[in-house]
Amino acid sequence: MNTRTLLLWPALAVLLACTDATGPASHGGASLPRTVAAVDTTCDLASYPSPEWAQCEAENWARSGEATLEQLAPAFVQRALEQQAANLAALAARNLADPSWGLPPALGNTPATPLCAAGMGPCVGDPFRYPGVDGADGDDFYEAEAEVLPVVYYDRECARISGRVWRPRGVSGRLPAVVIKNGSVQAGEALYWWAAQALVRAGYMVLTGDPRGQGRSDFATPGAGQGGNINGAVFFEGLVDDIDFLLSSEAQPYPHEQACAGTYPTQTAAFNPFAAQLDAQRIGVAGHSYGAGGATWVQSYDAPGSAPWPGQLSASNPVQAIVAWDALGSSQAPVSATATNLAASSSPLFQLLVSPTGAPPVVPRVPALGFSSEYGFTPLPFPSDPDRDAFQAAYAEWRQAEVPVYQLVIAGSTHLDFSLGPQLPATSWCAQVEGNACRGGWGRPAITHYTVAWFDRWLKGPGEAGYADADARLLDDAQWAPRLSRHYRSARAFPTRDGLDAGCGDIRLGCD
Repeated sequence: MNTRTLLLWPALAVLLACTDATGPASHGGASLPRTVAAVDTTCDLASYPSPEWAQCEAENWARSGEATLEQLAPAFVQRALEQQAANLAALAARNLADPSWGLPPALGNTPATPLCAAGMGPCVGDPFRYPGVDGADGDDFYEAEAEVLPVVYYDRECARISGRVWRPRGVSGRLPAVVIKNGSVQAGEALYWWAAQALVRAGYMVLTGDPRGQGRSDFATPGAGQGGNINGAVFFEGLVDDIDFLLSSEAQPYPHEQACAGTYPTQTAAFNPFAAQLDAQRIGVAGHSYGAGGATWVQSYDAPGSAPWPGQLSASNPVQAIVAWDALGSSQAPVSATATNLAASSSPLFQLLVSPTGAPPVVPRVPALGFSSEYGFTPLPFPSDPDRDAFQAAYAEWRQAEVPVYQLVIAGSTHLDFSLGPQLPATSWCAQVEGNACRGGWGRPAITHYTVAWFDRWLKGPGEAGYADADARLLDDAQWAPRLSRHYRSARAFPTRDGLDAGCGDIRLGCD
């Protein structure tokens, strides 16, 4: 019996115990057309309740634990342990060279805080994607494909933000750029290097970093202003600061460096070191979880009925496209309750976490690709069919506003399919260790495919790699529709470059 079967049987037993095999069939999907030959619709058409439905759900739910099982492979475990030790040593060396990172202690900078500061446990991310690692995503990438510079810069309240600026080697001309905004609490910068590397390979400049209160950034400001979930404003105000840093140059220095210079003895960056190659008219944002909320809020600036752009280095909102990894927000739910498995989304606690003071009203302004996960933070099998349209609120608002939009739900996915950390519940993302790199998988390849294709559709120009076939990749249902959820509907509404309507109300089950 293989490991996936071992994971599947407990869920199957629970589901069968709750199933009345003689009861009436009431699965709404049974009447849906079977128009995509590449998709096996056996489970879509299984009636609920029935043993067939329970078996399908158990198999689907088992995907949410694939990553934790495959990361028990000796090659993965050894590499992760080596990288954790290296990360811990690097943190100690930084703090020894610059003791101000630990002073004053009341601000919360310790070897263990912010969470992920030491890059230990799940915070190590994919351990094969670090410089100094022999492999395609390690030294081969950093030496042959990309130039990556660590930077530290101040946010608007003089907290130090630790990050990196990435650009492809050997690519001339001005580059489109993407800012990646982490999820909250557990999500250190390294957990999103899968996306940074994919985007650099596709010809983008990329800015990654840790929000205030997380990872290797300051836990708090000099005035004890908080970050992370305690102060969700860092996910939109901090994102505006990130964009200002990206736009800064020697001729147009980063304004918060000028305001905060001398706060700490730390060497901080006065401007983006790759500024000369940035195309400031082609900026995208990708965010996860609370960072997806940040992307949703920040794209709203300058939209009718929202707030004016608050950045200091651009007269108007420079963001031209966004990708929201669980999940794209709406005016009713700026950060999706279902993304975090919080049932009581109207509770005061939830509203405190997801609706920080000062967030602009959500108004669709730019093309948005939203992902939602099936099983959230704490994967449990569905006891019955959920509402297939549960994740359609933001999609409906974008569509009503006639702004291009794409909404995807990957089968078996969890909230942690987007922040790749060892032993976090997720679908397969390291199915094989090949050439000292993680290869294969279920959710991550699909997320990467659509993320890059979406930015290529809206940020690339004629003659640039990815421009000509962006539409074809976004419409490659034959390859990717079988990976989409049968529980929740995936849909799209956008025009192709030649003006054809690429809309589809149900990608998995076929388009009329």
